[in-house]
Amino acid sequence: MALALRVPEELSARVPAEQRGPGLDRDGVRLLVSHGTEVSHHVFGELPGLLRAGDLLVVNTSPTLAAAVDGRVGHARVVVHFSTRGDDGRWAVELREPDGRGTTRARAGVEGRTRARAEVREVAGPEEEGHAERGRRRAGRSGAGGPAGAGPEVLLPGGGRLVLEEPVSARGERLWWARVSGAEVPVVLREHGRAIRYSYTERDQPLSAYQTVFALPSADGAGSAEMPSAARPFTARLVAELVSRGVQFAPVTLHTGVASAEAHEPPYPERFSVPAASARLINAAGAGDGRVIAVGTTAVRAVESAAGADGVVRAAAGWTELVVTPERGVRVVDGLLTGLHEPEASHLLMLEAVAGRAAIDRGYEAAVRGRYLWHEFGDVHLLLP
Repeated sequence: MALALRVPEELSARVPAEQRGPGLDRDGVRLLVSHGTEVSHHVFGELPGLLRAGDLLVVNTSPTLAAAVDGRVGHARVVVHFSTRGDDGRWAVELREPDGRGTTRARAGVEGRTRARAEVREVAGPEEEGHAERGRRRAGRSGAGGPAGAGPEVLLPGGGRLVLEEPVSARGERLWWARVSGAEVPVVLREHGRAIRYSYTERDQPLSAYQTVFALPSADGAGSAEMPSAARPFTARLVAELVSRGVQFAPVTLHTGVASAEAHEPPYPERFSVPAASARLINAAGAGDGRVIAVGTTAVRAVESAAGADGVVRAAAGWTELVVTPERGVRVVDGLLTGLHEPEASHLLMLEAVAGRAAIDRGYEAAVRGRYLWHEFGDVHLLLP
């Protein structure tokens, strides 16, 4: 799904809401609400009045990692985006080039090759591509790989070395499975990393600006390469008000990988967990009068990965390769609170699965007309049945 509209550059949120003026907090963003194709305009602080007792918000507790680390390939500077830790100890990483403005751009040739492979995939058909993709993913997690697919060696700060071993996927060469020697990745991120940011932002922010109120540290240091940003506008005060009105929360975890900023690829496999207590809450809400509303596309992917064909959510943990599309549909989620996505973003297929194409078209047209702000520090969109 691609939207037939253009988002003006000035509608990119360049700094967090709390930095746009005195007295503002995270919840000082705007809230676009779609009830089917009916659109209304609010501020995020009005959310408690838009929900009702018995509604259930599914929230992602994954913390954001300082996943961008400077490195060198020979004499050339690169920035390593650490995406996902594999079962064999390797990391899926993306190498990017510094753009001279404190952010990065895709390395020369990588974007074009990725797009070309996507075009070949369309010609080959989903079944043939799926067999190749599953084989590549199994190899990626088993530690298989060979010198034929090997990439460059990256020198990391502190003396560690990162060796690219093979592409994560047959889709392209943006993400590679890499092995790090001479350093522990969590230590490298903690001592030398910073939050991933893109060129539409104005400046670096402390890692705390990329943590949501729901983020919980993981015992193994795992987390998300990029913030589960739909939850960013929530504050402790707002959560308390929602609870006092009878709205419940069901925590899940999905450690999101590095986004495809240029090629808009579908999501790769990601680690997730749906605890038994959250599964019970979700099933109870679905059986009653409450609505199950996911906070962010990551929460949708996690809970739908734990839902059986019977619509019952069961405790689950591991890797999910689920891509929610209109053809697959949703089994559990009734509504979605999410940011505003680029018109070419693959996440729009998930939004269409939840709310329908007409609601998305109408909502995004209203967002552009209303001068809403895009991206992780921007405004949010509540999709209700």
